[in-house]
Amino acid sequence: MTPRNLTPTYAVSPQITPDDVAAIKAAGFTRVICNRPDSEIPPELQAARMRELVEAAGMEFVLNPVIGGAITRENVAAQKEAMITATGPVFAYCASGNRSSIVWALGQAGEVEADTLIAAAAKWGYNLEPIRPALQNPNV
Repeated sequence: MTPRNLTPTYAVSPQITPDDVAAIKAAGFTRVICNRPDSEIPPELQAARMRELVEAAGMEFVLNPVIGGAITRENVAAQKEAMITATGPVFAYCASGNRSSIVWALGQAGEVEADTLIAAAAKWGYNLEPIRPALQNPNV
């Protein structure tokens, strides 16, 4: 597991395992956001188990399941709220890190230039070009 920092205080990653929790804590993260619905993963990686491990390590856990191709305004608002209320750096994960990148970018739309958001994700191989119109016109 390698945190893919999109900003100094927000990183994304593919699915984490129980063995990754200590490294996430050691990297200085204070909140972990799970963007992966339980229906996609085996029981040992589902939100309840990961919440237990993350909280036992002294971090906060937020569940914001994002369905690929069906991201809602509620997902974006929940991600943004989880980021701005965190007491330190935030680590978000899904299957690949892509959905965690998309909800982050959509939450920043209107505050950060679309090119900046797209470039931050592209550095890690995430293509946000398809959502450029939403990043440029977040109120549409």
